[in-house]
Amino acid sequence: MSFRGVLSVTLRTAVRRRAVHGIPVRATAQSTQLASGRAHFSSHSLLRQSSSNPGLSFPCLDRNEARERSLDGGPEPAYDKIVSGYSKFHHPEPFHLTHGGILPSFDIAYETWGELNAAKDNAILLHTGLSASSHAKSHAKNMNPGWWEKFIGPGCAIDTNKFHVICTNVLGGCYGSTGPSSIDPSNNERYATRFPIITIFDMVKAQFKLLDSLGITKLHASVGSSMGGMQSLAAAALFPTRVGRVVSISAAARSHPYSIALRHTQRQVLMADPNWKQGFYYAGIPPHVGMKLARQIATISYRSGPEWELRFGTKRAHPDQTPALCADFLIETYLDHQGERFCLQYDPNSLLYVSKAMDMFDMSFLAAAAPSPTSTTAPSTCTTTTTNPSSRTSHSPTHPTTTTTESEALHDALVRGMSTITMPTLVLGIQSDILFPFWQQKEIAACLKEAGNANVTYYELDAMYGHDTFLIDLVNIGGAVKGHLELA
Repeated sequence: MSFRGVLSVTLRTAVRRRAVHGIPVRATAQSTQLASGRAHFSSHSLLRQSSSNPGLSFPCLDRNEARERSLDGGPEPAYDKIVSGYSKFHHPEPFHLTHGGILPSFDIAYETWGELNAAKDNAILLHTGLSASSHAKSHAKNMNPGWWEKFIGPGCAIDTNKFHVICTNVLGGCYGSTGPSSIDPSNNERYATRFPIITIFDMVKAQFKLLDSLGITKLHASVGSSMGGMQSLAAAALFPTRVGRVVSISAAARSHPYSIALRHTQRQVLMADPNWKQGFYYAGIPPHVGMKLARQIATISYRSGPEWELRFGTKRAHPDQTPALCADFLIETYLDHQGERFCLQYDPNSLLYVSKAMDMFDMSFLAAAAPSPTSTTAPSTCTTTTTNPSSRTSHSPTHPTTTTTESEALHDALVRGMSTITMPTLVLGIQSDILFPFWQQKEIAACLKEAGNANVTYYELDAMYGHDTFLIDLVNIGGAVKGHLELA
């Protein structure tokens, strides 16, 4: 074998051995001795001798390595300390989950705004998206702006002069509620991936245990966007006598294969990080690179191409410099920044479990306990599949690989699963949303009507911000929500 071949094999073997033991690969490559006696030649020096061009620099990888060195031996980030000022509800009894798991007990972190009236009938349960905390609005115990800061307050979309607003961190999260990073009371160790699989329905049932403890027997409304919109539908279906009205924004009655694929890819990238260690990373270095990349993938689905065309175009961050393989275009630097911000702010295992719960969400799951719909609305108004998701006029229930009988059965199950949602319901969709395409919100509205709900309002917004429009468009989103909540 040639000298270059010996070098290649030796380096690959050393890298594999060091990677298994969690030792930085860069140090290994620079210190490997060659068995042939031609020692002290690193791979870099050999390449410099034989190459006609200088090697590229990789500051993005250097930053990742520097961050890993800074985390080596340090404590796992205390996620429940990132957000402060919340209250905590403790449920001391065993909590049985949809897919057979059990929690011996659980905590739910929550925050409130506005006064609960004497009748306790002015409460609004605000549901969060995948990675949001209970901190939707600033208050005396935490003055930092919340994730829906401008939508909540006196005279706002959710008027705290009229309503008592409750927002929780979901079961499975890491901002004060019980999740994979929590301590299992059975062995006093972190759950990690011994945490049981959870569903959106489990999250909602846990929230209603909180409402029970607060003496709230009926909500004025269940409100949510994205995953929160799934929860708002689930709350109304599971507890129809306890929910007065519903707001579901940029959500779905069931997850679509495209959104499942996106979240699956994020999970695969995260679990491929060697620091993930099958979820048992809490005593060492967290899988920050996997989290960073997962967030970059997610961010692509949160916004829209038209917005980025106007905002970034194909401009480079440093046009006067030679193009690089690290972040070079402005859009790349934006994604890099979003990943850096997020990678140590949220527990990786929570991302895995909560995103999986989104994938599994399907309102037809509740069909077994629901009666057949009595509406005379034509069945073709609701669909569970589509051959042309981009179409704004045709939403056929057929699918190239689904028979008519199968499609009708899926359709009927979805309608039955939503048949208990008879209260006034507002459904909002965004034309530029690629994560939850607007036809999925149309599907919600159509199925509710077919199930017999005569009080369904559907708005479709022509906004350019994609899925994140619900966080940005105060005028249209806020106006629609306010009108629905305050409608006599």
